[in-house]
Amino acid sequence: MAGAALLASAAGVAHAQSGVTLYGVIDVPIEYINHLAGSAPTINPVTGAVTSKPGGNKFGMETNGGLSGSRWGLRGVEDLGGGLQGLFVLESGFGADTGQSLQGGRLFGRKAYVGLQSDRLGQIALGRQDTTMFTMLGNFSPSKYALLFEPIVALLGTTYGQDNVISYQAVKGPVTVKAHYSFGVGTPAFGLTPLAGQGAGETPGHARDNTAYGAGAMYLDNRFGVTASYDQWNPAATAGSPGTVKKAALAFAYYLPRTKFVAGYRWGQNKDAGGNTLLRDDFWWVGVNHDLTSALSLSLAYYYDNQKILRTNAVQPALNPVNPWQVNLIADYAFSKRTDVYLTVAYVKNSGLNFDSAAISFANGAYLTPGSNSQIGAAMGIRHKF
Repeated sequence: MAGAALLASAAGVAHAQSGVTLYGVIDVPIEYINHLAGSAPTINPVTGAVTSKPGGNKFGMETNGGLSGSRWGLRGVEDLGGGLQGLFVLESGFGADTGQSLQGGRLFGRKAYVGLQSDRLGQIALGRQDTTMFTMLGNFSPSKYALLFEPIVALLGTTYGQDNVISYQAVKGPVTVKAHYSFGVGTPAFGLTPLAGQGAGETPGHARDNTAYGAGAMYLDNRFGVTASYDQWNPAATAGSPGTVKKAALAFAYYLPRTKFVAGYRWGQNKDAGGNTLLRDDFWWVGVNHDLTSALSLSLAYYYDNQKILRTNAVQPALNPVNPWQVNLIADYAFSKRTDVYLTVAYVKNSGLNFDSAAISFANGAYLTPGSNSQIGAAMGIRHKF
C-alpha cells in the first residue's frame, strides 16, 4: 500500500528541479598469496572427492579491488514537489589494473535502477539492486565489505546484487526497513560463476524459477545498532524445478568515542528441487574498528563457518567438512577524505582466503594447492574516491 500511495502522489507535481552527480572509487592493491592453486578444484559428483590443482605463490595486482571495488556511477535526483523526488542510479564496476568492465562485462553491473522517493512514505525502486541482506549488514561488516579479504560471498551468497528487482525502503530516524523481490535473478553478483544451469533470469511459464526476495529491519544510532534480515533465492537448474537458497542474519554494533565493535550470525540452508539439503551452515563473525589517530584506523576481524552438511547433489554422500576460520587485519591511513593508503593481511585455516573452496562459491578464486590447509594473503593499496 505504501508503494501504491507513493506512486499515486506523483500526480499534480510542478516546478521540478534536477541534478546529476558523478561519483566513484579507484582502488588498486598489490597482493601476495601463498599456497594458491592454478585453477578451481573439481568435485567428484558421486564420491564428493575434491581434486585440487597445482600452483604456488602469487604476487601481482588484484583485478577486483582492495578495500573497495573500483567503480564509477551516476546518481540523479529530481525534485517533484510535495516531498516527492524522482531518482536513478547507474553504477559500473571495473578492474583498475586493466580498465576492463567487471560483473560479466556489463556496463552497469553493480547497480541500474530508477525510482521515486517520498519524505513520508519511503522509496520504491525498480532495476538491478543490492539485496536486503547486503543493505542491512553493511554497517555491521568488520571491514565494510572489503574485497580483500572479507568472506563476502560465503556470508551473503553469489547473488547479493540481483536483476529484475522491485524494492521498498524507508528510513525514519535511526530505523531503516527494506524489502525486495526479484522476478528473476540473472548472472550472479560481480561476475561470479553461477551454478550449472542456474540464474537464467525470468522464465516464461515458470513464474517461480530464479525468483528471489528478502526483508529486514535495522536500528542504528551513534551508540548502538542491531539488524535482522532474511533473503531467499529459488534457482532452477531445469525449468519448473527450482531449489531454495535461504539465509537469515542477526548482527549488533556498539560504538565508543573512537572504537566500534561488531558481531553477527548468519544461518544458511541450500536445498535442491527435490528438497535434499546440499549445504547447511552457521556463519559467525566479530570485529573491532579503532581510530588510532585522526588519520590512522585499525580493523581486526575473525570469521568462522560451521559447515554441518555439504554435498553438490543428492547422490553424493553428505559430508561434514573441517570448518574454516579466518583472521583479518587492516591498517588504513587517510591523507584526506578522498585519498588513503592501506595494508591488509589475512590468515585462513581449512580453506582458501575468503573461504574460497570447492564448497563455497568463489570471490577471488583463492583456492588451496594440494596438501595445503592454510593460506596467507597480504596487500598494499591506494584508494581514491571522487
